[in-house]
Amino acid sequence: MTGRDFEFLNHGHDMTNKYDPTWELNSLLPHPATDDFSGRLTQIDSDLRKLADTTAVLPVATNASAVVEQWTKVLIAYEKVITQLDDVGSFIGCHAAADAENKLYQQIEARLAALRPYAERISTDIEFGLKECDDDTFERFIDSKPELQAVGFFLRDQRLNAAHRLPKPMEALAADLDVDGIHAWGRLYDRVSSEIRVQVMEHGAIVEKSPSQVSWDSAERTVRQNNYFATDRAWNSIADTCADALNHISGSRLTRYRRLGVSDHLDAPLRHNRLQRKTLDTMWSAVSDRKSVLKSYLDAKARLLGLEQLAWYDLQAPLPARTDTGKISYDDACNLVIDTMGRFSPEFGDFCRRAIQDRWVEAEDRSGKRQGGFCTYLPTARQSRIFMTFTNSQDSMSTLAHELGHAYHSFVLRDQPRLLQSYPMNLAETASTFAEAVLGENRLNVAKTDHEKMVILDGMLADSVGFLMNIHARFLFEDNFHHERASGEVTPDRLRELMSDAQQDAYLDSLAEGGNPNFWISKLHFYISELPFYNFPYTFGYLLSLGMFALAGEDDAFPERYRRLLIATGCHDTETAVQSTFGLDLTEPDFWNTSLDVVARRADEFVKLAEAAVGD
Repeated sequence: MTGRDFEFLNHGHDMTNKYDPTWELNSLLPHPATDDFSGRLTQIDSDLRKLADTTAVLPVATNASAVVEQWTKVLIAYEKVITQLDDVGSFIGCHAAADAENKLYQQIEARLAALRPYAERISTDIEFGLKECDDDTFERFIDSKPELQAVGFFLRDQRLNAAHRLPKPMEALAADLDVDGIHAWGRLYDRVSSEIRVQVMEHGAIVEKSPSQVSWDSAERTVRQNNYFATDRAWNSIADTCADALNHISGSRLTRYRRLGVSDHLDAPLRHNRLQRKTLDTMWSAVSDRKSVLKSYLDAKARLLGLEQLAWYDLQAPLPARTDTGKISYDDACNLVIDTMGRFSPEFGDFCRRAIQDRWVEAEDRSGKRQGGFCTYLPTARQSRIFMTFTNSQDSMSTLAHELGHAYHSFVLRDQPRLLQSYPMNLAETASTFAEAVLGENRLNVAKTDHEKMVILDGMLADSVGFLMNIHARFLFEDNFHHERASGEVTPDRLRELMSDAQQDAYLDSLAEGGNPNFWISKLHFYISELPFYNFPYTFGYLLSLGMFALAGEDDAFPERYRRLLIATGCHDTETAVQSTFGLDLTEPDFWNTSLDVVARRADEFVKLAEAAVGD
């Protein structure tokens, strides 16, 4: 970083701080097994149904006093019931994640899932009530009462969403048909993909595993290679079924777009992310112009591994002669995260300390927990809870920082109206990835050896390859597929060709053996029926946070401006949120190049270290 660099600490063992790695849930809501909790669920069920009946006959928005009063009451009731629904959803999600086999928690999750359609009906009714008035009437409606002015952005956003709705009777019919249509194809993919098994050799015997249990990060290339081809064979066995699912999911969307008069299949995902097409195009153009630095990294890593080119199954390979680069205790990781974030922003550091000390984090490494990690927010308590499994590794510490970033995002939005506390997917990773970047820079600065630096950089740049190459390939594939699907169904062989072409383009022909042509089968994101083009928001969020990280060292007022940006994610479209807080224009390449400069600096440093290592 340049300018006002952060001061980083190499935190040693501190026996004065002991943090409990299990979270505290009892202060949030009554235990799920109690009558009190069951009563809350029953009340939420009743409130949702009543409100859904009310919004079903909600009048079109006007500035007539009776209409304004009715809308105000509906919005207050809506805010209350979705807050309660989010509370119990987050609460039971925490219990279910920490005790994955508990049947009661699973039953409550299923009951909550059955309530979600009522919330969706209410939201749809609100959209239609706002859609069906003219622009002047709509603005007079908002201006008619302070309560409506306070949530004006939410109302305008819902009105824009309504532009992608069919006429109300057709929308209701389409929603019913979608259960056995587009969503059924998504569920079919979930079922067939969960049933496949991969046959791999383990301790001299052939064993069957699910694909997620088969890794390609072994230090032995033959193991990586065999695992990859065994997994590829398993996925290929369901290629025809997956092609059917993918064709019909896309076909359903394209049919809806035709009915709406929407010619660009990216209109809906851009609306969902509150993003302009020009911004997306500028981002991908900058990525394409600058990603050759990642080819240099991949080529350097290949040389370290003694290869001419990396194959798909080499991308996750550890560097040779890898040593233990820092087992770390939970206490020390917590202290280091608190110290590092506090040096960026005292408020952020204090927040991390509170979250850890007050046991908002479930990090214990024990059996019976679900995989993965998440951060969830309980709006009534104005608190978050973080779920993860800490394995005494640097990666676990990065996960902790990442999830605390999510929690901080919710924390700074806590005083906003509830209807202005939600933000789109492309902005959801801003605070979390930023926190990882700050912590990663710390790790680089305190690394004791060149090899340790190279390992840290390898992890950072592997992330960059994922966001700037892998996800770019997904975007190119999905975009080209939608163009071809408009003319008819696309065969499995043609899908392989489209994926191979997209990977060669996105990876700059830097991969041996043609990449992974069957990737379209194995990537769940293509089959998520609720959200189209699920992938590009990841790249956007990654580069936005990296650009913020690059700017942080040049501005003493940055922490407060960054805080305002996080608040703006709930009450502005994407471009306005950044423009109003940092004065940056996301439709121009300058900001994206600032982000990519960070990647280039890391790649250059890795290549130099790799060349020295090969020379030795």
